[in-house]
Amino acid sequence: MTIHHSETLITPALQLDHISVEYPRYGESPHVAIRDLSLTIAPGEILALVGETGAGKTLLARTIMGAIPGGGDRTTGEMAYNGRPFSDLGASDSPIKPARDISMIVSNPRRELNPVLTVGQQITNVIRHHLRLSAKEAQHRALEMLRAVSIPDPERRMDAYPHELSGGMAQRVVIAIALACDPGLVISDDATSALDVTVQLQVLELLQKMVSGKDVAALVITRDIAIAAHFCDRVAILYEGELVEVAPREAFFDRPHHPYSILLMAAFAHSPELRAAWTAEPLSSDPPRPACSFAHRCVRRQSRCFSEAPMLRTTADNRLTRCHFPVEG
Repeated sequence: MTIHHSETLITPALQLDHISVEYPRYGESPHVAIRDLSLTIAPGEILALVGETGAGKTLLARTIMGAIPGGGDRTTGEMAYNGRPFSDLGASDSPIKPARDISMIVSNPRRELNPVLTVGQQITNVIRHHLRLSAKEAQHRALEMLRAVSIPDPERRMDAYPHELSGGMAQRVVIAIALACDPGLVISDDATSALDVTVQLQVLELLQKMVSGKDVAALVITRDIAIAAHFCDRVAILYEGELVEVAPREAFFDRPHHPYSILLMAAFAHSPELRAAWTAEPLSSDPPRPACSFAHRCVRRQSRCFSEAPMLRTTADNRLTRCHFPVEG
């Protein structure tokens, strides 16, 4: 599959086709945590994946990285990086490698950094392993990366240990490691949620600058829709493991189409009146199981929502929405 931009065919940096992830349950049918998810990200594009806790955002990231937690299994779907299919990044024979091709930034940088190795050792180890550079060349590149992520006094920080760094500084080091091998795709999994607002802004601006400067694709996973508003090119909304809306940033924030997207916007706007207007009354006792996963919370639900699951379809203004009765016009 290719993406059309101004009559130019662009191969996606990441392409996910019909990804489903299930968890077995004793005596019951498996729990489907991600259902039939398809998504593309173009080189140089930042895509925000937004959803509440438990929606499946981190699970999707771990699925891409080949590290599905807790006994889950990818039951359907194909993945491709720059047009090359891959199934498990953790496999020794995988043509796509973690850190070299696809890297991930997590929300707890201290958990990712080795406490007994200096910053310089950790960056150079990654560089030497993936790029096969000499020790001197790797050290020079590591120093360049620390400069690129705006680490003050990078020569001294090369010899620092993780416990000697502030939270913001540690996150910058993790970003330096993630970008050291020039990956084509960077996944940020709530990478700034533990930082204070000022440092969060600095780290996000840094990530935005480095992604655009290197023509890298980025998947920014977040619960904070404000991050999508300020730092991303497109917005994808995830609800209970399903994409419910995908749209360019400006179009999405101008007029979201899915009722769940409108509730997210209401929370972002701190508007109790708007939330109340778009939150449905509880269903009567023992209602039929809705075919639409959002029907039990949706103010626009109708009988069709309980009998027919909505498909992710293209609406009139060329965005994707999973709803029988989207808010259009």
